[in-house]
Amino acid sequence: MTKAGGVRTLPSEPAQARRFGRVRDAQATALLEDYVELIADLLADAGEARLVDIARRMGVAHPTAAKTINRLKRQGLAMSEPYRGIFLTEIGMQMAERARVRHRLVVRVLETLGVPTDVAEADAEGMEHYVSDVTGRAFMKFIDAYGQFGTIS
Repeated sequence: MTKAGGVRTLPSEPAQARRFGRVRDAQATALLEDYVELIADLLADAGEARLVDIARRMGVAHPTAAKTINRLKRQGLAMSEPYRGIFLTEIGMQMAERARVRHRLVVRVLETLGVPTDVAEADAEGMEHYVSDVTGRAFMKFIDAYGQFGTIS
């Protein structure tokens, strides 16, 4: 918020607390979204999602990946069967799809702004978790208005 003359003022305490709370919520789910999105991709590509492959692709140690997979299971997002790898529940599949849609949307916005695709893909990995539905709809309107004309430079 700004006063006349461009001096910045703090938002009200409740408004600021809501903003920070939203960021904390997004941070808490970001890791889970990354894992379910990767599991869905591995299942679609290779027909299986093994813990060793998940750990490698996430760039983490095997025990770290196992801990997160157990968290996914506790939250009803994933399941596993002996000797068969990791699978997503219906809720996990829905979470993966929402994350994938937000990721693609952020990539498209960045590309429309003139960001190279490889950079847009990397930047979208973090940004996708913080895009609200309201912002997502605004992004879609932006892409509809400007995306058809190439990039804005």
